[in-house]
Amino acid sequence: MYNAFTIDVEDYYHVQAFARVISKSTWDTYPSRVDNNTRVLLDLLDAHSVKATFFILGWVAKRHPELVREIAARGHEIASHGMSHVLVYTQSKQEFRDETQCSKALLEDQCQQHVIGYRAATYSITRASLWALDIIYEAGFKYDSSIVPIRHDNYGIPEAYPFPSQLRTPAGFDIIEFPVSVFTYKKLKVPVAGGGYFRLFPYGLTKSALQNINNAGHEFLFYLHPWEIDPEQPRIKTAGLLSKFRHYTNLHKTEPRLRKLLTDFSFTTMRNVLIDKGLL
Repeated sequence: MYNAFTIDVEDYYHVQAFARVISKSTWDTYPSRVDNNTRVLLDLLDAHSVKATFFILGWVAKRHPELVREIAARGHEIASHGMSHVLVYTQSKQEFRDETQCSKALLEDQCQQHVIGYRAATYSITRASLWALDIIYEAGFKYDSSIVPIRHDNYGIPEAYPFPSQLRTPAGFDIIEFPVSVFTYKKLKVPVAGGGYFRLFPYGLTKSALQNINNAGHEFLFYLHPWEIDPEQPRIKTAGLLSKFRHYTNLHKTEPRLRKLLTDFSFTTMRNVLIDKGLL
């Protein structure tokens, strides 16, 4: 069974955990590490013959167009992560529409292929921002991957269906939703699909939970960010304790665990998984 391997291409200073202490107007003053870190991941994927879906932030694409072209040239799927890493539910509908259309046009111009997948910053499509799915559909995207079926302070729709499916938008459009995978035990939902959870939980627990999803006949979605394999990244000293915990915990363990994961499971792009399921 092939699972979806995805990477959110953003830099360490873009994350929501630092949004209160790092202004977007100062992003260009921080040393960028996204290009090198992404290329490390590209080499790692090549070594395991894995193709992935790269959700690329438009802000990054503008500054590193050669990176977008390199990802596409290596046979990976290009998808959109929006333009400026703003929480969807803090934007007006027009702001979100402009950014969504702009990011899609930019990526398609750079990679010369149709971009059909979208993922919101910090998975911020919630009950309060389901209207965004209409705009994503109208912009020409075929699938979305912005919903996490858990409760969290920044994101989540706890009652959301946890597997890929057709989703009816508020305006009545049908779009494919590939939510972030969770392990369900009775009424408990445990996020095990990557990111900070991959760094926080012991690898054995993650492997067991993901294997359980496969054994039940379902594909899972795995995600991470290029900065998560970079323990030497600059530290944001003004960030709060919780933000530092979320961002820096076990950075040194990500790459070795990732090598195990790529050996223990089979992966492909999100597009390929959805085609195999007959959804695309």
